[in-house]
Amino acid sequence: MVHVKRRALAAALAAAALALSACGDGAGGGGATSDDTLTEIDYYEAAPQNTQLPKLLDACGAEAGVKVQHQQVPRTQFMPKLLQQASAKAVPDLALIDNPDLPQLAATGGLVPLTGLSTEGLYPSIVNAGQYQGQTYGIAPGVNGLALYYNETLFQQAGLTPPKTWDELTAAAKQLTQGTRYGIAFSAVGTEEGSFQFEPFFWTAGASLKQLDSPAAIKALTLWKDLVDAKAASKSVVTWTQADVNDQFMAGNAAMMVNGPWQLPTLNKKSDLKFGIVPIPIPNANAKPVTPLGGEVWTVGKSNPEREKKALAVLKCLLGQDKSLEWSTNAGYIPSNQAAAQQLASSNPQLKAFVEEVATAQARTAELGTGYPKVSEALFNAIQACLAGGKSPEEALKAAQAAVK
Repeated sequence: MVHVKRRALAAALAAAALALSACGDGAGGGGATSDDTLTEIDYYEAAPQNTQLPKLLDACGAEAGVKVQHQQVPRTQFMPKLLQQASAKAVPDLALIDNPDLPQLAATGGLVPLTGLSTEGLYPSIVNAGQYQGQTYGIAPGVNGLALYYNETLFQQAGLTPPKTWDELTAAAKQLTQGTRYGIAFSAVGTEEGSFQFEPFFWTAGASLKQLDSPAAIKALTLWKDLVDAKAASKSVVTWTQADVNDQFMAGNAAMMVNGPWQLPTLNKKSDLKFGIVPIPIPNANAKPVTPLGGEVWTVGKSNPEREKKALAVLKCLLGQDKSLEWSTNAGYIPSNQAAAQQLASSNPQLKAFVEEVATAQARTAELGTGYPKVSEALFNAIQACLAGGKSPEEALKAAQAAVK
């Protein structure tokens, strides 16, 4: 899921290493089980995917002639555990990891390049998200991203149409701010979630993670600051997670929100809430939305040729159009397979905006590879410094750029 909730992994590894050493591997390749049983690990201990994934693994394992041992690890322990296993040359046969973590795990040498798997028919941006130093080490069965949700009832009452540009977004947010209701809600929390939510505006403005204090970056952060200063967005956005943002929207405390497709199952249960979804607004009519790719990639751990061959066979099944569509439908994701994505958009109009955005989406690690976590931390710290700390966008981003040099 996006739900990108990561501090610098090095710090997490140091903090968790002692606790994890008592846990045992629990999952791992390198001869931990017979070649007829493969190990798999993910962090879906409490999500809709938790019930669906074991069924898919069983089905694809049977197709490949193996059993797949499924293990879930809490999200905060997940990457420290995998990095620990990589240092012991015991990475699980299959691991489903957050796509920004792929470069760091691939850099350990513990993964097998997926040269035997075809990426034909997949969105190029999704293929790029699984690459490290020119080789493919991970492939996503589906992805998620961000779009703009709007309350249809409030828009109709105000005589408004969904905003397409930043100017229209700002005007609508101000007009719809009344009483305890804000015009828009987004997550500017001091974690990867905050960076993830800001990146659509940052990249669409033409900014690059290689230069955090560029004029385009300042323009994007100024948009957020202006919304907060005008009280069209709550000052509490600096503490709201994406789940909190969704709660505010559902409660009628926000007329619009920036969020992902994973919120749809919850939103659709509220029968009196009429909402629509459109792509993230752009600075001007000539721009294209560039959203960050959220979601996970499948990887294969190094073990022995026979185990690796069977793991690749399971993975080929998981990435097939049918299984990709089944996974994505259950998880609230967009299939990586373009044909499957179009099929899902046709059957579920709520996902149309997300499907439209995938074609121009960007992997968070595309520019920086293993350097992404440090820059992301500097970016979300800058957002906090600007929206909560009283710094101007220029000052906050200049400090962020200095922090990553």
